[in-house]
Amino acid sequence: MGRRRKTVEKIVKRRLPELFVCPKCGKNTVKAAINKKTGWAVVICSNCIVNAKFPVTPRMSSVDAYCKFTDRYYGESSKEDPIVGG
Repeated sequence: MGRRRKTVEKIVKRRLPELFVCPKCGKNTVKAAINKKTGWAVVICSNCIVNAKFPVTPRMSSVDAYCKFTDRYYGESSKEDPIVGG
């Protein structure tokens, strides 16, 4: 006779996504690239070619750059440069 084995629960670690949903075409094709040396972020959709370039702080990640991109797309910050693209 023996005792029952304990079930092993696997801990799933979530990672930040590399591709995001485009606010214009609705597809999962937006990529945010941050250059920490120059302090600029470039966010571009590979499907509809909507893109934006703006300054970022050293602590910002790609998710933060994407959020800033969507805010600019929907007109939250109208004082900044508009988004360029098709």
